[in-house]
Amino acid sequence: MKKIGLGVLASGRGTNLQAIIDACREGLVPAEVRVVISDVEDALALERARRAGVSAVYLQPGKFKTKLDPDVEIGYARCLKDHGVELVLLAGFMRILHAPFLSQFPGSVMNVHPALLPAFPGLNAQKQALERGVRFTGCTVHFVDESVDGGPIILQAVVPVYQDDTVDILSERILKEEHRVYCEAIKLFCDDRLRIEGRRVRVL
Repeated sequence: MKKIGLGVLASGRGTNLQAIIDACREGLVPAEVRVVISDVEDALALERARRAGVSAVYLQPGKFKTKLDPDVEIGYARCLKDHGVELVLLAGFMRILHAPFLSQFPGSVMNVHPALLPAFPGLNAQKQALERGVRFTGCTVHFVDESVDGGPIILQAVVPVYQDDTVDILSERILKEEHRVYCEAIKLFCDDRLRIEGRRVRVL
C-alpha cells in the first residue's frame, strides 16, 4: 500500500509529532513523516524528528509574531512540496496560515486543538475552560482555514474537568486524547474517508 507523505509544522515539544511518528512506524497509520519544519530553532520537535531519522528544518518565520511573512509562507510550502508531502499537520504550530500556503494543500491541512471547538479557540484553551467552570472539555481535530481554529471539524474527544484540576493536570488529560484522535483522523484521511461539505466533514 502506498504511504501518504506527511509534513509536520511544530513550534514546541512535539508530543503530538512523536505520537504520529510512532503510529506510522507501528503500521497503525498508512503514512510516513517526511519532514518536520519549525519556526523555533531549538524546538524539541526538531530533535524528535532527527532522532527518528526524519528531515528536520528550521525556517526563520519573519517579523510577525502570530503569522509568517508572505514570502516565508511560500518557502514553507515549497519545502513541504520538495519532500513529497500530501498532508500537512500542525502540531503546536503557533502561527496562523493564510491563502498563499493553504492553496498549495487544498483540504489537506489539519490541526489539533485542546478544546471542544467552537468553544475556547485560540491560546490557553485549557485555562479558558477552567475559568468558565465547564464540567467537560476535550480536543478537536479540524481542517485548517484562515480563521483561528475555525475550520471544519473532523473528530472530537471529551474529557472530564475536575474541581481540583490545574491547567497542567487538565492539559495532560487532554493531551492523551489528542494523541489518539489526531492519529485516527490522519488514518481516515489516508483511507480517503473524509469529505468536506461546506462547514462540515463527512466521514465515509
